[in-house]
Amino acid sequence: MFNLNQSVGEIVAVNPSLWKLFEHYHIDYCCHGDKPLAEACREKGLDPEAVLSEIENLPTGKDQVQTELLKMTLTELANHIEQTHHVYLYRELPELISLAGRVTATHAARDTRLHQVLQGVTLLQSELMNHLAKEEQILFPMIRELEASNSLPSFHCGSVGNPIRQMLTEHDDASELLQKLRRLTDGYQSPEWACRSMQTLFTQLQNLEHDLHRHIHKENTILFPAAIALEEQKRTGKTCATNC
Repeated sequence: MFNLNQSVGEIVAVNPSLWKLFEHYHIDYCCHGDKPLAEACREKGLDPEAVLSEIENLPTGKDQVQTELLKMTLTELANHIEQTHHVYLYRELPELISLAGRVTATHAARDTRLHQVLQGVTLLQSELMNHLAKEEQILFPMIRELEASNSLPSFHCGSVGNPIRQMLTEHDDASELLQKLRRLTDGYQSPEWACRSMQTLFTQLQNLEHDLHRHIHKENTILFPAAIALEEQKRTGKTCATNC
């Protein structure tokens, strides 16, 4: 079903349940999901054939929404991202900042890295709230209009590709912040002396990382390329070769 030349992003798009395997091996299937599986494995010191065999032997995910992402219209996918991942971030980030603040106030004298964790989560929230607003107010409405129109709409920013490029850059920035948080927390591993609140903080940070990776993957690998392809198809009148 899969091969070593396929991109990791494409593999997760076909079988979204594989995100857990790639997270386990710390293979980036979101911001750099265009890398072939073989290359991504070698960069992590993994045997590509062994990972491919593991992928082939894992069952297909049973979540109906997740397994049909490639069948969604662009509007359906944009709605799914907003209702699933945007809602999660609006709810989770304020709670994480509050929890990180309490843990830092209690334990920073013992682990000064907690100050940086709090700063990192606060910065991540600031950047993501601005990012979500751009998607909800500018990019996603453009994508919905593009799909609904019989002809090529006239956009104030010229092309759907322009805001998409900005979103891709901001995805990279968010990914770097997540990597910093992972390093600061030793891979979200609580120290032996950690209280329950600190353990909860690290667990929720890891959950945030996983959700944001899946969020970015759906946009970078599926939604954005399909929107660009559809715009090109409407511009040229040629049949769209992608699932747009």
